[in-house]
Amino acid sequence: MRKKSELRKTFREIRKNKACYAMLAPFMILFIMFTVIPVAMSLPIGFTDFNMVQKPEFVGLSNFRTLFLSDKIFMSSIRVTIVFALLTGPVSYVLCFLIAWLINGMPRYLRTIFTLIFYIPSLAAVYTVWQLIFSGDMNGYLNSFLIDLGVINAPAQWLTDGRYVLGVTIVVQLWISLGAGFLALRAGFQNIDPVLYEAGAIEGIRNKWQELIYIVIPSMTPQLMFAAVMQIVSSFTAGTVAQNLVGFPSTDYKAHTVMTHAYDYGWERYEMGYASAICMILFIIMFFLSRLIAKGLKKIAG
Repeated sequence: MRKKSELRKTFREIRKNKACYAMLAPFMILFIMFTVIPVAMSLPIGFTDFNMVQKPEFVGLSNFRTLFLSDKIFMSSIRVTIVFALLTGPVSYVLCFLIAWLINGMPRYLRTIFTLIFYIPSLAAVYTVWQLIFSGDMNGYLNSFLIDLGVINAPAQWLTDGRYVLGVTIVVQLWISLGAGFLALRAGFQNIDPVLYEAGAIEGIRNKWQELIYIVIPSMTPQLMFAAVMQIVSSFTAGTVAQNLVGFPSTDYKAHTVMTHAYDYGWERYEMGYASAICMILFIIMFFLSRLIAKGLKKIAG
């Protein structure tokens, strides 16, 4: 009975806000068609041998055994992905929060301008600019600058030398990482009730750092969680930056992530069963990390 009552209440709320749900409908339809359904289909495909032409053949755990026992590039890509995620995820998350916090204290027109400035790189195709900066000849901006300073004597091959490709990819990923999570945090700051600041001042809060710890962070748990999930997804599924910047595959697979490995088998070799198995492993890792971060944020919020 309780479930039926809750269900009726839900339908009443939907009818009450039908205009809002109508506006959400186009996005939700596309999201379900091109995200939810493909993800759900990839789970059983991971247990098959499927080349997109012939009928899928069930192979059980064969794809997973090959991944962990025979595929040396996959094991290397896990290491690269972990290094990449540990360096870009937390740093980008902190940058999103601090920049949103600093922008929130500006006048309204400056908030709009600086939000646009920091958000645009996540939308624009900035790879051409970075290729000019890291170009391996004398005219590359970074090489020219370092040679003029006397730091290096000959141009460094930033985009092809295995010693540099991962570092270059991480730098560019950090530059373009202020995306949806950043906007969510900006909105979170705007939605904090000003009464909380007044109450905090009465209770003894005297500076911005105390406001941040005792008011801002506990009040922004949903936005912080959303931003954390977005950073996890972007750091673990990064592959576009490396493909566009240092080539595909990168030198000695030094910037070859798990997502790049899945792309290789899925869209270059058309081994969809194997590619789905790779994506399933990646999904499991991201799911448990998201749960772990959610528990941590709940403890912080009290």
